[in-house]
Amino acid sequence: MIRILIEKTAWPMTPPLPWSVFHLAFLLLGSFGSIALARFLYPSRALREALPPRQRDCPDPGRLLLLCGVCLAAGEIYKQLFLYLIVNEGSYDWWYFPFQLCSTPMYLCLIFPFLPRGKVRDAVSVYLQSFGFLGGIMALLEPSGLMHPYWTLTLHGLLWHIMLIFIACCCTASGLTSQKSPGILPALPLFFLFCLMAMAVNIFTGGRADMFYISPYYPVTQVVFHEISIAAGIGPGIALYLASICAGAYLSRRLLNFIFRV
Repeated sequence: MIRILIEKTAWPMTPPLPWSVFHLAFLLLGSFGSIALARFLYPSRALREALPPRQRDCPDPGRLLLLCGVCLAAGEIYKQLFLYLIVNEGSYDWWYFPFQLCSTPMYLCLIFPFLPRGKVRDAVSVYLQSFGFLGGIMALLEPSGLMHPYWTLTLHGLLWHIMLIFIACCCTASGLTSQKSPGILPALPLFFLFCLMAMAVNIFTGGRADMFYISPYYPVTQVVFHEISIAAGIGPGIALYLASICAGAYLSRRLLNFIFRV
């Protein structure tokens, strides 16, 4: 039954080219739409004070993140079934194991409402804002890995990363991250914990997975860093790659704080 349902959504398409009208429409509408929707849901303090009292209530950010997590999880289950049943015809491809940088917000959103207020919850909110936004925007800027010969897989990849941007914007606009330090220090232990978990998956699968693109079996596969890994070695290439992610997350946090004036 599941296979029949999945097969009915296996609509073929010619994979869109990066920077085509198709790609630009999702990039621009998704990015600016996420910012606008987050601001609509969580108006600035000045705007809230100008609204009638009954219109000042905003959605609980914890419940909103849980809803986003459920949507991401449902999409990931569909993707895994599609890849297993349609693309790989009954064999599992560890390359698509759901533990990339862009996958981690799904798990964090699902547990966020159940975290007590404190350092762990603060770290998760900063992670979703900074590393989550970076993962979303970078994949949309270089979308070759998101374009598939099936409509549903392509739409899944694009909408997934747009939702990461939306989650990051909501964390910022709602004030979840406004009381933390301006940097990403609270989220760094969580990021490196995920890196260790990703490396464990890569080692366990013997190179069949490339979680976080830090496999010890071959050079970093991301552009630019691939050449660095070949020239300097896998270890230094991974270290530089992870450092660049942290720098990008820091800049992402500063950018969102500037956009939402927090």
